Amino acid sequence: MKLAKKTLRATLTAALCATGLSFAAVAQAQAQNYPAKPINLIVPFPAGGTTDVLARALGQELSKTLGQSVIVENKPGAGATLGADYVAKATPDGYTLLMGAVHHTIASSVYPNLQYDFQKSFVPVTTVALVPNILVVNPKVPAQDVQALLDLARKSPGKLTFGSNGVGTGQHLIGAQFQALGDATLLHVPYKGSGPLTTDLLGGQIDMSFDTITPVLPHVKSGKLRALAVTTDQRSAALPDVPTLQEAGLKGFNMGTWFGLLAPAGTPPDVVSKLNTELVKILKSPEFGQRMAEIGAVPIGDSSAEMAQRIKTDTDTYAKLVKEANVKVN
Repeated sequence: MKLAKKTLRATLTAALCATGLSFAAVAQAQAQNYPAKPINLIVPFPAGGTTDVLARALGQELSKTLGQSVIVENKPGAGATLGADYVAKATPDGYTLLMGAVHHTIASSVYPNLQYDFQKSFVPVTTVALVPNILVVNPKVPAQDVQALLDLARKSPGKLTFGSNGVGTGQHLIGAQFQALGDATLLHVPYKGSGPLTTDLLGGQIDMSFDTITPVLPHVKSGKLRALAVTTDQRSAALPDVPTLQEAGLKGFNMGTWFGLLAPAGTPPDVVSKLNTELVKILKSPEFGQRMAEIGAVPIGDSSAEMAQRIKTDTDTYAKLVKEANVKVN
């Protein structure tokens, strides 16, 4: 009887080991053959914004290097969380990816009923780019600089409006910080993305925004919008004559936006590694760097671990800002 039990145990153990090896072999084979079909790259904002522009530029280059189409699909809504939720629930095989952003680290503190955990439901691939945000106003606003704008806001609290990509997004938090450090009150108007936001800003439906530089850059250069300051601690090479908010008198102000590629948790490490390798090559190339400079973006191309640390740091940092600014979903 004991011998039979030992034999059975040994047989089961061998079978389990064989099964494990077969699964590993299948996963390795899948990674070697990846990609064997088109890849869907989900953008959680409408077309026309920085996330969309970066995704399409990167997707175009990635299609060339991988030999498969990269299909960009916009799934906006709920402060970029709808698109993220879609990817979190997708099959973790490398064929559904998310163009995420700093907004997702903020959403963790703003949306109490998220169906995913941004730090656990995804595996970072690489940070794509850093993009400064910029304070721009419609020309009908008489202020020619930041201090004049703050004076207007203080005289009529809540009258001047600023748009953002949604409640709890980076633009919203930057606007909240601007009000706190500038001792002024503005009326927040959330949108689903930079496209509709920019349209209303150009039309004068709202007074200003703290959007990323990419969607507003051509309008600043054409004179349709007036740039007052960038929100990072360094000026932007795309608009070198525009001061920083620190230079304009708001000491310590340093907030920008990063964008990065993520895959659902459970995606084979070899697939993530292959994506990272190809993406870093693209992001480090002089040609792509020039393309990014034209839209005010700085390409990064870090490791998966480095992006994971970026996400953790920003999640902790923005959790404090959200609490201080009392940002809540209506």
